[in-house]
Amino acid sequence: MPKKPSRTTFHKRLDHMVAQLREDIVSGKLSVGEHLPSEVELGKQYQLSKNSVRKGLDMLVDEHLIEKVPRVGNRVSSPAVQGSVTIKLGYYTSVMEQMDLNRLLSDFHVAYPQIRVQTVALPYENYAQAIEEYMQGGMVDVFTINHTDYQLVVDSGRQEWLEPMNPPAGQYPFLQSAFKHRDRYLALPFAFSPVVLCYNRDHFADKGLEEPDSGWTWDDLTETAQKLADERGRFGFYFYFLSQNRWPVFLLQSGESVRYDAQGRPSFCGTKLLEGLRKCRELVYKEGVFPRFAAENDADAEALFLQEKVSMIMTTYFNLNDIREAGFSFDVAPLPYLNEPRTLLLSVALGMNRHSEQKEAARTLIDYLLGEAAQLTMRQNTFSIPSLKKAAEWRGKGAVKHPSRYPMYREIIPSFRWTTDIHLNARQVDAMHQELKWFWSWMEEEDTICRRLEEALS
Repeated sequence: MPKKPSRTTFHKRLDHMVAQLREDIVSGKLSVGEHLPSEVELGKQYQLSKNSVRKGLDMLVDEHLIEKVPRVGNRVSSPAVQGSVTIKLGYYTSVMEQMDLNRLLSDFHVAYPQIRVQTVALPYENYAQAIEEYMQGGMVDVFTINHTDYQLVVDSGRQEWLEPMNPPAGQYPFLQSAFKHRDRYLALPFAFSPVVLCYNRDHFADKGLEEPDSGWTWDDLTETAQKLADERGRFGFYFYFLSQNRWPVFLLQSGESVRYDAQGRPSFCGTKLLEGLRKCRELVYKEGVFPRFAAENDADAEALFLQEKVSMIMTTYFNLNDIREAGFSFDVAPLPYLNEPRTLLLSVALGMNRHSEQKEAARTLIDYLLGEAAQLTMRQNTFSIPSLKKAAEWRGKGAVKHPSRYPMYREIIPSFRWTTDIHLNARQVDAMHQELKWFWSWMEEEDTICRRLEEALS
């Protein structure tokens, strides 16, 4: 018997259908006047109900990409404005759901019918090299870029491909400065999130436990996690510790930065940085607290949480979008801390191809996505935090019900850190990651790992 499609993947399937049809139309794969597959066929192909298919098609009608023909079906329409231009938007696939990109592009097409946006999925691996090749080949005019990939682009000397831009007013200043290179803004923040703790409120209530607060240490979390675990296989805490968006938290919380001597050699052995890594390993191997689960990526933590296999996870506002259909009450809190209450800050920005042949249209798209209307739409329909302060701090009832402590991030802004704040660039974090696999697996002595980390950072 075929497995019924999960409700938790509904938004992804709907986004995929709309994005694929839009791309086929804008790219010319589907010609003007050509009919789309029937609603029944689309429903089978994308595992969507008839009503969901119609909802997606209505978005394309609003964008003037298709038209409904009574008793016939849906067909590709002529451009609403003669002489329209097409620009290509490169995007991380996660952005489609996490920032409701489909809806934003649909609204953009309605507002600017003379500009058609073709979407191009970008790779996560070897991003710096890939985005240069995409720009050289004219495959992208605008693209999403996170802070880590931005560092890799700049550190590899590829920044000359990025068009300098003026940042819009009203954004959080700490976001803008992260994408500034030699007094030029080479990318503009789109959305952001600190790494936070998410917890199942029902589990806490059932055990009569107080919910997490900003004063929690990792020892407090461990003690509570042991109480939350039960004999039915539920564990207290989990996070994908191999993620470079998770384990650096423990370095940030050590209270120390990497120090270099006059020859540029780093010092790691005997520092508080190592203490942070020890705490990370201690949590992972804590009996009865942390499940022995062979995770493949960050999303597995949210999957376990959604199934109520774990009571607390280390996550981000971005990833909260994966648990929007949770059948229980959940909330967020600041991460517990080690020596200093700090957390890792993540951000996705928008960049422009300096050699784009459609710069005016590209700027129009960027201005729109960073404008109040689009940013407010993101705030109302996702858990992600917009870069525009006014939109992020909007108070009202949106389509997505946010946890009661959603605004908590505002109170912990002083704790936000990039890895560059402790003198580690993206290449060095990646080099450390390769060595730390041995440390986390207990396959190397600590002294040996220390020396290898210092060599890797040199």
